[in-house]
Order: sequence, then C-alpha cells, then structure tokens
Amino acid sequence: MAYNKVVIAGINTSELEVLRENEKIALLKEIRETGSRAARDKLIKGNLRLVLSVIQHFTSRCDDIDDLFQIGVIGLMKAIDNFDLSKEVRFSTYCVPMISGELRRYLRDNSHVKVSRSMRDLAYKAIQAKDRLTAALQREPDIQEIAAEIGAKRADVVIALESISDPVSLYEPVFSDNDDTLYVMDQISDSCDVDSRMTEISIRDAINGLNERERNILYSRFINGKTQVEVASEIGISQAQVSRLEKSAIQKIKDSV
Repeated sequence: MAYNKVVIAGINTSELEVLRENEKIALLKEIRETGSRAARDKLIKGNLRLVLSVIQHFTSRCDDIDDLFQIGVIGLMKAIDNFDLSKEVRFSTYCVPMISGELRRYLRDNSHVKVSRSMRDLAYKAIQAKDRLTAALQREPDIQEIAAEIGAKRADVVIALESISDPVSLYEPVFSDNDDTLYVMDQISDSCDVDSRMTEISIRDAINGLNERERNILYSRFINGKTQVEVASEIGISQAQVSRLEKSAIQKIKDSV
C-alpha cells in the first residue's frame, strides 16, 4: 500500500519526532508570545506522525499520498494558528478534525461528481462557518450551530454538505485504542425496536445476568437507539470504554445462549 512508503513528500517517516502534550503546549505558548519560527517548525515536525495517521483514512480516495500528506500539513498549520490555549483541550484532539476537514475539502474540490453552483456555494459557506466555530468553541459544531451561523435552514445545510461529500464505508475505522477499533457503524443511531431481535436469539435471560452498567449501555444503544458518544456523555466515561463494555456484554450474551 502507498502509506507504507518510508519517504513521503521528501520526508523520512521513520525519523519523525513525536512530542509529548506538555511539549506541544510549551511550543504553542512560545509561538504566541514570541512568534518564534523555530518553535513553529518544531511543533509542525513533532505532529507529522499525527498527519500520517489521519491521511491513512483517505488513501483509498486518492492515488497520490504525497499530495494528501501536504494537504494534511496545511490542516495542521491551521490548527496551530487557531488553537486556543485557554481551553482545556488536547492539541491532538483539536488537530484531527482540522486535518480531516482540509483533506475532505481537497478531495471534494477534485471530485468528478458535478454539483450545482448554488449548492456548492452553500456548502462552502457551511464549511467556512464550521472552521470559524471550531476555532471559537474548540470543538466541532453541530449542524444547527452551523446553520445559525450562516443564516440558513438546517435541512438546506445538511443537503448541501451531503451533496459534496464522498461516500464512506460503515466499516471505516474512526478511532483505535490498542486492539479495540471503533467503526463508523458504531456511531450510527438505531431507532428500531430491538425486542424482536432479542426474542429471535433468545437472549433475555442472558441480559439479566449482566451487571447494571452493561445492561444500561445495551438498553441505551439498542432500545433507545443512542450513539456511543451519547451514552458515554450520559454515564461519564469515554467512547472507547463504552465500545469495550458494549462488545464485552454482547460476547457474554453470546456465550450464555
């Protein structure tokens, strides 16, 4: 595969430096206070591995990984310029959506699918508003916030953004924690009544054997149709932990049936 190349855009990836979070913050402070070019260059080089990890999700849509890498670095530099040190947010957490957004814009602009000018203009306004709000809020804004920012209807913004979006596989990984991978399908709400599924595979008794937290997670996910992000927010743990507990509970049910 292309992303296994040792040299990308003239850079030997095996020699890339990795900075700790406190080092990144120290460099950001130096950049803000002194405008140090050396500090900026060091911060960019210290986050190139992060760029590499993000572009791997886009290699199937572009044959030239060098181009993707360079566009990803542009996203990294925008993140450096817009990161708010007063917010309690990890720099890498802020960087990922900025890099991904820059890559999506590049791929969208080079797409062969034709979209009407008015639809594309609205989509670009929404994307620019998203960047402004991300910088101001230090998180990704939701569609309603973007629509309010540009004075458009929520439905129109959704349609415009969808019209210029590339299709994504439900099995595309979006997060990995050791051997536990989170896929797109894990973040999709399911409003269907799951009682019929439970009846079909005779797992009601097995569910009763789970602990309270496991039962609550399965109930929220498959009865109420909530995403793992929503469940994590409700019970005060990370999305990765919800994913692990959910998979563990399902495995217990399978083993008991």
